[in-house]
Amino acid sequence: MPRLEANLQFMFNEFDVLDRYEAAAKAGFKGVELQSPYSIPAEQIVERLERNGLRHIIINMPMSDPDTGLGNIPLRPDRTDLYKERVAQGVEYARALGCIGVNVGVGPLPENVTAEEARATLVANLRYAAAQLESVGVKALIEAINTRDQPGFLIHTTAQTRGLIAEAGHANLFIQYDFYHMQIMEGDLAPTVRENLDLIAHIQIADTPGRHEPGTGEINYNFLLPYLDEIGYRGWVGCEYAPMDGTLAGLDWANRWLK
Repeated sequence: MPRLEANLQFMFNEFDVLDRYEAAAKAGFKGVELQSPYSIPAEQIVERLERNGLRHIIINMPMSDPDTGLGNIPLRPDRTDLYKERVAQGVEYARALGCIGVNVGVGPLPENVTAEEARATLVANLRYAAAQLESVGVKALIEAINTRDQPGFLIHTTAQTRGLIAEAGHANLFIQYDFYHMQIMEGDLAPTVRENLDLIAHIQIADTPGRHEPGTGEINYNFLLPYLDEIGYRGWVGCEYAPMDGTLAGLDWANRWLK
């Protein structure tokens, strides 16, 4: 049975952030993810995890550029020192929260940086992040993002992600595969997941169009979720969607998986 976990950046927004942990647990989730936990002391999050019997699955590295607001520090040759500072912050939180993985970031191509310069910088940064996370037993995750929602995003297909991992050449780099983004960019979801299962360490879901809960769009999750079991995926499935009419009202699709 797929192990669903709740993305608390998107879900349970009816509650304050820390209260979302209890709300997720009461709804039946055993795991959670939160892109940006850094404004909350880690010990406060750990207390909520322990109180509610939850596992914190993933977080994101804090990759926002202080000048532009864009999440593309990994691509900036002039920001490598800042990237290392942010990696240290991510490693600290991932270790404290007991995460299995961290999305180490890519981002849109910066102005006045060529694609070649950005890729070379990214490859070096990924090697660094992978090594730092490996030291605390956490996987470094790379996520391809659709260019409709984020124009200019450097890595936007599964093949590109796999190629980037091969180029970086570090054993602690894995794919974070998002059905929503990849349906928009390439479709052919089932065979793509099967063919890349050796590198997929985390999966996220949402329907399209709209990025709402499964059953509101064109992706057949009644097929895909059992299919993950069939092909031997044993990781977590992050529900990274914006509920249409409140989180609890839109959880009927998940009841069979949360029991």
